[in-house]
Amino acid sequence: MADSALVELGAAGLAERIAAREVSCVEVVAAHLDRIDALNPQVNAIVARRDRDEVLAEAAERDRALDRSGPAGPLHGIPMAIKDLAEVAGQPWTAGSPAFRDRVGAVDDPFVARVRAAGAVLVGRTNVPELGLGSQSYNPVWGTTTNPYDASRTAGGSSGGAAAALALRMLPVADGSDYMGSLRNPAAFCNVLGLRPSRGRVPQPGFVAQLSEVGPMGRSVADVALLLSVLAGPDPAAPLALTDRLDLTDLRPAELRGRRVAWLGDLGGRLATEPGVLELGRGAADALAGLGADVVEFVPPFDLDRLWSAFLVWRWWGMVGKAPLLAEGVRELVKPEARWEIERGLALTPAAIADAMAVRDEWYAAVVRMVGPAGSFDALLAPSAQVFPFPADVHWPAEIDGRPMDTYHRWMETVAPWSMAGIPVLGMPAGFDARGLPTGVQLIGPPGGDRRVLEIGLAYERATGWVDRVRPPAALPTDESEPAPRS
Repeated sequence: MADSALVELGAAGLAERIAAREVSCVEVVAAHLDRIDALNPQVNAIVARRDRDEVLAEAAERDRALDRSGPAGPLHGIPMAIKDLAEVAGQPWTAGSPAFRDRVGAVDDPFVARVRAAGAVLVGRTNVPELGLGSQSYNPVWGTTTNPYDASRTAGGSSGGAAAALALRMLPVADGSDYMGSLRNPAAFCNVLGLRPSRGRVPQPGFVAQLSEVGPMGRSVADVALLLSVLAGPDPAAPLALTDRLDLTDLRPAELRGRRVAWLGDLGGRLATEPGVLELGRGAADALAGLGADVVEFVPPFDLDRLWSAFLVWRWWGMVGKAPLLAEGVRELVKPEARWEIERGLALTPAAIADAMAVRDEWYAAVVRMVGPAGSFDALLAPSAQVFPFPADVHWPAEIDGRPMDTYHRWMETVAPWSMAGIPVLGMPAGFDARGLPTGVQLIGPPGGDRRVLEIGLAYERATGWVDRVRPPAALPTDESEPAPRS
């Protein structure tokens, strides 16, 4: 197969052809390395690249292993680049911070070990904002990741490198992580998909259910599901991991006739949004309605000011472990937003943490009433972002449509409630504005309902086809000179 055909296939298509011996692991990896050579300079999505000869030698070993004993797993011979917030043995692990500029991973994080055991070939890292903070992937170590649809604008973050690499067909699938929309926001900004799984679906160590989750990104629901099948599953070293086995075989588009979906929009005027965002989001809701769903406007009956305040406490509490970054000689290496988060965390009282925990419990109960087993809705739909991709030299939007933002991340509030609930959320494309800039929507499911959101997402994907309909200019097939209409 031609290199151009290989980079179009995605992980699921490549896995099938590798297993059938229709294409070799070396051919697949080489095609993607060539693509990275050609297009990565435009966006700076993949950083800390491994030596090409070493990577191809590893791919050749995957071919020999395939002949000896068949595929090691679903990712056998699939090239991946792990997000630079995770530890990968033998690879740079900077988190985009000068404080960790020279750090190299000693062991694989648990999910990385699963990816490697499933046969993936690791080619480098994907870029992030410093310490993963803020949905704009710039840092002093690797520089800024720009948007595949407009190189003057941001790709979002913190999984910005992953999203940009996917959009340009430099990677067939990618890992991401999400505390405050870090899978969902860059997916929206780059016209790809990102799944924040149910709390505990992808195991993590620790006894506190903090808000960050590792999840899959891809250009199709099939690819997202394939990677999730590798990442998910019980782990005795992770005390809060879900113990059920997620069955993603025979994934089918959901039948939406008779299903109720709530369109949340701007939460009754609460969220500042850039003009055009809500209209495109409503268009995604209309696509679900066109498939038979009963879509209704809805605002959660909850004190959302109290929920936002509780979210901030959880975030500050989660940053307390980074207190050594405030030490003399180190703090000046760390961006101001990170120092602010850590300092606020260190100032928390036990009473404030206890109250934030109680609010999260109350919110979860409210969410179950909305979208639980006996809830009012089968799914919820909300914007993935409140703005379109903004200029890459802007660290964060100080205002939206004339409304000032009171923190560096208030412009991302649309994603915070669902992080607090720990329920599955699939970030999906929702179309483009008149400038050709993409946006997306969050498809929000019930606790543990990862398969449900994927199956509804699959029905939506087949009805809309945004990923293939509107490609970045550099990712157009060679016989096309103009992207498809942005509507």
